[in-house]
Amino acid sequence: MSVAKNIGVAKNGGMAKKWAWWAVAAALLVAIQPAGAKTFRWAFQGDVSMMDPYGLFETMTVGFHSNIFEGLVRTGGDLTIGPALATEWSNPAPDLWRFALRRGVTFHDGAPFTADDVVFSFERVGKQGSDFTTAVATITAVRKIDDYTVEISTDGPDPILDRKLDIVFIMSRSWAEAHDATEPVDLRKGVENHAARHANGTGPFMLLSRSPDVKTVLMPFPGWWDRADHDVTEAVFTPIGSDATRVAALLAGDLDLAYPVPLQDIPRIERAAGLGVLKGPELRTIFLGMDQWRDELLYSSVTGANPFKDLRVRRAFYQAIDIEAIRRKIMRRAATPTALMIGAGINGFDPELNERLAHDPDAARALLAEAGYGAGFELGMDCPNDRYVNDESICQAVAAGLAKIGVSVDLLAQTKSKYFAKVLTDDTSFYLLGWTPVTRDALDPLYNLMSSRGERGRGKFNLGRYSNPELDALTSRIGAEMDPARRQHLIGEAFRIHQQDIGHIPLHQQALAWGVRDSVHVVQRADNQFQLRYVTMD
Repeated sequence: MSVAKNIGVAKNGGMAKKWAWWAVAAALLVAIQPAGAKTFRWAFQGDVSMMDPYGLFETMTVGFHSNIFEGLVRTGGDLTIGPALATEWSNPAPDLWRFALRRGVTFHDGAPFTADDVVFSFERVGKQGSDFTTAVATITAVRKIDDYTVEISTDGPDPILDRKLDIVFIMSRSWAEAHDATEPVDLRKGVENHAARHANGTGPFMLLSRSPDVKTVLMPFPGWWDRADHDVTEAVFTPIGSDATRVAALLAGDLDLAYPVPLQDIPRIERAAGLGVLKGPELRTIFLGMDQWRDELLYSSVTGANPFKDLRVRRAFYQAIDIEAIRRKIMRRAATPTALMIGAGINGFDPELNERLAHDPDAARALLAEAGYGAGFELGMDCPNDRYVNDESICQAVAAGLAKIGVSVDLLAQTKSKYFAKVLTDDTSFYLLGWTPVTRDALDPLYNLMSSRGERGRGKFNLGRYSNPELDALTSRIGAEMDPARRQHLIGEAFRIHQQDIGHIPLHQQALAWGVRDSVHVVQRADNQFQLRYVTMD
């Protein structure tokens, strides 16, 4: 498949001329691969969902897109924010930000990057169907001052706006208009357009070919504005859902990087010649959510009622879970049990609040009986089987713990594409989910996961519709508080309320484990986003 096909052949001759010389350059790079050409091959347990950068707010997908697209700012390997398509920015008023745009940048099709593309992208990311509306929730206007200056107004102070903007990837206005892709691809409704399978960014790599669920090939963008620190001449991504198959491909030399590595296979990979395992803590929290808004619970034997509306039932579920058994037997001690929806490393984390309820099946059974469910009940549970470390096994352990208190769980474990398509439409009663705060700040889960559903994407990923007006009010104050000490106090109050309500059931922060060839050097970010621009090969 040609580069032109994946960028998208324009509908008029003018656009065709713009991308033609990049297409020729790309074709030459492919045709005249030197003897020292370095093809990097890597695998993840699932595919990137689509090429539209606003289609799915998921860490793996965002990380993959960051190879092709760029935001006004970008996050480095140490998770610090730095310049990207903006060279500098200022906050001249509490509700105003000004960004100076980088000059001389072009998109992969050769079109120049200007303020028009920034304004268009912020309009597009805020439209219905976008999965990234929460990132721009506080923004009231984006104005073009001149071709290389934009101003962003917010509805009050936003102390972490710049942290959010690294995931608002900038798209080409002319490309989107030429290909009828001015609306975001809507995963929830199954609505696609040209941007679902084609891409045109300003990033260090460009899309060469794509076969969904089979293989995606990227190549360096010869016109990238920044210095290329990598030495990759071609990058081949293969989704491999089976842990055993993924590890076998790494051991056989068919892959340079495989992630995640099953915890039980780490010793075998470390013993293999020429291979090693990169390990480190991850910022992601794995948790359980419960439908707390329907009057009658879906997929349940209980009729005319929703047990999860009762705090005693939620607490019973919490205390039925043997988190230490999950940590030892399933996670092989490569996880940190948590009582909070954030872990250490996230701004706002308070270790004094991080104390879980005790595992106590007897107390759990008593709570169920007190709530009127002494005979137990049946319910469905949704779980991915290729998204988080040992996700299906964790759900099976949760189901086993609940069985001991009389709750029978009908577990539906699916590949992540089917799982997300189901739960993101609120078609769930009880589910497992993981969340990495992209801003590395507590406001992220408070706004996205824990707040009541509202305007501007508030509570968008609160799939069980937990709601407490006091927490909502605190979240709004946290979002505008500029004083760090006062802000930390407010964060603590919000998390205390959530803990008392058992709005969700936090489980653990999982650990990172990437299998890597010794001759390959990569940067392992704590948010588990993998970026090709750091890859070098001996």
